[in-house]
Amino acid sequence: MKPINLNQVRKARAKAQAKAEADQNAVRFGRSKATKDRDAMLRAKADKHLTDHKRDPE
Repeated sequence: MKPINLNQVRKARAKAQAKAEADQNAVRFGRSKATKDRDAMLRAKADKHLTDHKRDPE
């Protein structure tokens, strides 16, 4: 029978748990690329609208 390194087992278990938690957070809080692109486009459109309607400082 081969001896088991308990430190490796503990670290592997912690790493697997962290990966599972990260995956859950990605599903819960993550946004798709399409959503990010749409938000960036809307933000740029709003910024352009504001700059187009600024008054000249005369």
